[in-house]
Amino acid sequence: MSAKKISLVAALAVFAIQSMPALGAEPQKTAASAEQKEVKETVKKVSPSDPVAKINGTIITRKELDRAVKVLVAQNRLPQALPPEQQKQAEEAALDQLISAELMYQAGQKTEIKDIDKQIEEKIALNRAKFPNPEEFDKALKSVEMSEKDLKEFTRKDIVITAFIEKNIISNINVAEADAKKFYDDNTEKFKQDESIRASHILIGVDAKAGEEDKKKAREKAEGILKKIKAGEDFATLAKAESTCPSSKQGGDLGTFPKGQMVAPFENAAFALKPGEVSDVVETQFGYHIIKLAEKKEAGMVKFDEVKTKIVDYLKSQKIQKGVGDYLEELKSKAKTEKL
Repeated sequence: MSAKKISLVAALAVFAIQSMPALGAEPQKTAASAEQKEVKETVKKVSPSDPVAKINGTIITRKELDRAVKVLVAQNRLPQALPPEQQKQAEEAALDQLISAELMYQAGQKTEIKDIDKQIEEKIALNRAKFPNPEEFDKALKSVEMSEKDLKEFTRKDIVITAFIEKNIISNINVAEADAKKFYDDNTEKFKQDESIRASHILIGVDAKAGEEDKKKAREKAEGILKKIKAGEDFATLAKAESTCPSSKQGGDLGTFPKGQMVAPFENAAFALKPGEVSDVVETQFGYHIIKLAEKKEAGMVKFDEVKTKIVDYLKSQKIQKGVGDYLEELKSKAKTEKL
């Protein structure tokens, strides 16, 4: 796993999320409203610059915490207005995340990073490119109360932490093939698969309200295409030219699917074919199909070689999470941390 795949959010958010298990619960709206009103009436006013924590002398402000809470709430797709108990949990989780990030950033200060200012600009440009226009990007920043200056500082920390984790944790992690095989053998239930097939089709679509005459014409067209296939014309080429299904762009390729995903007439015809065979015209509520079977996989265990890379990646990610967690615990044990 490369440094590009590890970021501040990826490496640290897991610890914050694990510490807020109740946040996903659906709030009771009436109770929440009453509690929120009570809190608004009793809570004292705070300034964005007020300190909420101090880590080895570095201050985390209320503004930074409020921003982190907004990001955490958005990541977990929770309502912005949380009931007091959930709001408290969110703040505690966000603060723990900020403290963890600050500790890792402080530890990574001596990490040599080439052209960091250039990397910051490139990373921000990549994020900006994900939005349809500059206005939407600015709107997203505003939604979490982040300025361009804040974004640059956040990105700097992200790059420093990423480089530090890569150098001091990831570079020391290896997963042997024997470890992957043991995981495979110990978790056979995870690698069972149902019978599946890979198929392509050509659809001559018919509107649900179409009359008998239109249905007849559509079927005749499908029969004509089938004759061309039997005469040797290329299935994928005909699918691109004639099929009304979006899969026409891929030559009719529907990918791999098990039983239960397609409508019954289509499924029955497709699973009855042998690889390379083409069906007769099949009628469904969508119209008339011609199906070609590319591959059939019998029910059973997925072969180890087919999932080895995924298992290795999974085991490595688990070791990285543990490595980051253990290192954070060590940093916390040595740090002078105050929650204010």
